[in-house]
Amino acid sequence: MNVQEQTTQDINLDQSLSGYDYVLPPELIAQNPVVPRDSSRLLVVNSPETGKTLPPLHHIFRDLPTLLRPGDLLVMNNTKVIPARLYGRKATGAEVEVLLLEERQHNCWLALVKPGKRFKLGSQIIFDGHHGQESDHPLTATVMASDPTTGGRLLQFNLPEHVSLVQVLEKFGEIPLPPYITGSTAAGDQYQTVYANQPGAIAAPTAGLHFTPELLEKLRNIGINQAFLTLHVGVGTFRPVEVEDVTTHQMHEEWIEVPPETVEQIRATKAAGGRIIAVGTTVVRALEGAAQSGELQPFVGKTNLFIYPGYEWQVVEGLITNFHLPRSSLLMLVSALIGRIRLLKIYQEAIASLYRFYSFGDAMLILPEGQGIE
Repeated sequence: MNVQEQTTQDINLDQSLSGYDYVLPPELIAQNPVVPRDSSRLLVVNSPETGKTLPPLHHIFRDLPTLLRPGDLLVMNNTKVIPARLYGRKATGAEVEVLLLEERQHNCWLALVKPGKRFKLGSQIIFDGHHGQESDHPLTATVMASDPTTGGRLLQFNLPEHVSLVQVLEKFGEIPLPPYITGSTAAGDQYQTVYANQPGAIAAPTAGLHFTPELLEKLRNIGINQAFLTLHVGVGTFRPVEVEDVTTHQMHEEWIEVPPETVEQIRATKAAGGRIIAVGTTVVRALEGAAQSGELQPFVGKTNLFIYPGYEWQVVEGLITNFHLPRSSLLMLVSALIGRIRLLKIYQEAIASLYRFYSFGDAMLILPEGQGIE
């Protein structure tokens, strides 16, 4: 095979689901976060893919102030995970599990319901409160419609007009952990970033879980600034890519808000020679989604932006991220920054070095000088 044929094959694999496969030993799937948060490990990519590529560097997350530069800007997602998993029952007493996905209208939520096939339009679900404890005022919901895209149901929660479901979820719901976390003893607040303050996500923006208030203060004190946006992590983050030709995959929309002050901070940072470091793939989607006109603008609405190799970057220059599932859209997004083959090599090094993977796992820092695809 000549070089041109090899290159063509690599490009084809960049757009093929099978090109994003790797084997992870199950024992490397982190079931609990480390304590303190910033004692997780950090794999640092600090040179582009060339003939002189430097190997990734092994650090601890609290080393971050020594790895960034004064004048850099960390952009973070301040979404807060809601207690989106509820356990209820039908009038017959049959048990029901509900995972809220997103609010479509006031107190009308798209949700995944188990067992879903038994729920016809007009069916009612009764929620008694935590762990089956009877409540003086149980919560009820009525099935209004089916959603063919997600296989979910639209549930209208029967609450007074002035009461939002989010306000009462603490009483009836629990924080949903991803399905690959099966033996966790983590407290609910360990699956929230320390700066989470905008309720609405069904999963945490996990790259931010490594920050402590003390680390954030240390970064500020040396001139590494912080800006915030909101992307309510929804089903789009977890929905598997099921088509071999990834260019035909349709991302589920997720709600984002990129406020004017964050746009101003980014513009000022770039004008002063600083670098934009996204904390997590959700921040990447929000910033790049808000820049699809060709220039970053304040934005409130939904994005279904799908980033994979070949994407032309508008805003993001560096990335802090966790290690992602095989064949996932998140793996494709990171590949767009440093190259698929190179990313899979880095993952193999992480596996050999016994890094902890997924939501409660360790982190990777791709510095702007680490970008580049040969």
